[in-house]
Amino acid sequence: MRRRSVLSAGGAALGAGAVTLAGLPLLRSFFGEGRPGHLLGSTAELPRPYQVPLPVPPVLEPAAGSGTTDSYEITQRVAELEILPGLRTRAWTYGGTFPGPTLVSRSGRRAVVRHRNELDQPVVVHLHGGHTPAASDGYPTSLILPADGSYDAHRAAQDMAGGRHGMAMDHGAMDLAEGERSYTYPFKQRAATLWYHDHRMGYTGASVWRGLAGFHLVHDDEEDRLPLPNGERDIPLMIADRSFAEDGSFRYPMLDPEFHAPGVTDAYMNGVLGDVVLVNGAPWPVHEVERLRYRLRFLNASNARVYKLELDPQPAGGDAFVQIGGDGGLLSEPRRHDALEIAPGERFDVVTDFSRYRAGTRVRLLNRFGDGTTAEVMRFDVGSGSPGDDTTVPDRLSEVVALEPGRATVTRDFHFRGSVDGWTINGLEYRPGRALARPKLGQTEVWRFTTNFDHPVHLHLDHFQVVSRNNRGPGAYDHGWKDTVALRSAEAVEVVVRFTDYTGPFMLHCHNLEHEDMAMMGDFVTE
Repeated sequence: MRRRSVLSAGGAALGAGAVTLAGLPLLRSFFGEGRPGHLLGSTAELPRPYQVPLPVPPVLEPAAGSGTTDSYEITQRVAELEILPGLRTRAWTYGGTFPGPTLVSRSGRRAVVRHRNELDQPVVVHLHGGHTPAASDGYPTSLILPADGSYDAHRAAQDMAGGRHGMAMDHGAMDLAEGERSYTYPFKQRAATLWYHDHRMGYTGASVWRGLAGFHLVHDDEEDRLPLPNGERDIPLMIADRSFAEDGSFRYPMLDPEFHAPGVTDAYMNGVLGDVVLVNGAPWPVHEVERLRYRLRFLNASNARVYKLELDPQPAGGDAFVQIGGDGGLLSEPRRHDALEIAPGERFDVVTDFSRYRAGTRVRLLNRFGDGTTAEVMRFDVGSGSPGDDTTVPDRLSEVVALEPGRATVTRDFHFRGSVDGWTINGLEYRPGRALARPKLGQTEVWRFTTNFDHPVHLHLDHFQVVSRNNRGPGAYDHGWKDTVALRSAEAVEVVVRFTDYTGPFMLHCHNLEHEDMAMMGDFVTE
């Protein structure tokens, strides 16, 4: 396997047991203020915040349905979008919009989604948070080739293995579909906020940055029985930072803009940060709300940026966000927060009561981890009326069965590390087909994650529960079922998991998309 460098030429390695920053300007930029990423500034003239209304992605209607299955069709294609007012942005899209259309499913009812690829690059679709058979999970070399026939197996393999950040592989590691592929989602899982995005090996960061992301919401009877806000007061909010060139095009520091070699230039190897915060594809939008409770489904779809979301002004008495759910659906009971720290890939489902504000209040959603343009996210303008509200947040939301780490049959260690050898898990760069673990279906296991950099760790197939951080209890944002956990520098996080239903190869990886593209992934195979 070719050796890749996380450091610029002449740099020194991170020690296995300690981190030394003296004399390493690139490493110092990696750590920054204790969070990952490097800012890529826009050269376009940026609009003032709060000039455009919040878009809500349209719900995609099934193309066909039966007693057990809903079938959908999505075409991935280029579209010219007006993201910054007065400029056109060439985006890669699901069906012509960014975000892509929202799919809505019922627990226990199968969805089959056929994706057609009319882009000029191969793609992969991963349903993030989906309890999905291996064949439909979006393995990073299960490609949908362009429908125009411009790619063959040799070219696809060459592009993923090319350059100094390419990953070793052979044609046998690929599963190719010409032009289109159908993904089957049985939805043997609880109600939850899921999302779908590109997952092609070596190019996920570039593809998501260009627009390949959308919501997939799952509902169930348990959730329906709760008196929570719904309809127009149940709002999915995809937060994603981007950078724009003077002509309105996306800026992204690809090592090879022609897509023949994966990865980004050295300065951005700890993640790409944009200076424009988009919510549902709009820059710093504004949304009019009534003096009622609203359900806000926050998704951090950024490549690398971590947010600390906070309302300004805070409502009297605090507790602006009443968390009712996370990655894997409803919590057992609500948890109250003044702020939310959300890493790439994480979702937080909260209820905010705007009746706690006076009519006419302009409530900004801020990012306390940002500065300049990235300190602002969006604004809620509170209406003048006082309508009645028949919604509430019950003290009990769901029966969440706790997994017992004391009954684990296996404890596994996974060390996420940056060094001169690249972004690695247990010292290994990603290689398709090499399993880091072979868990048995139905058995409880404890997985321990450790690191020397910040990494949002994402696990495919099944959700997990956080047991501890640094041998203490779970953190404030670790409760409920999770599929992504924020692993901070020099931390050890233990999770307990039980894989069910589906055998085959699945993924464990960092959801900082630049880290993922530069080999911080691993296979595990359920048996």
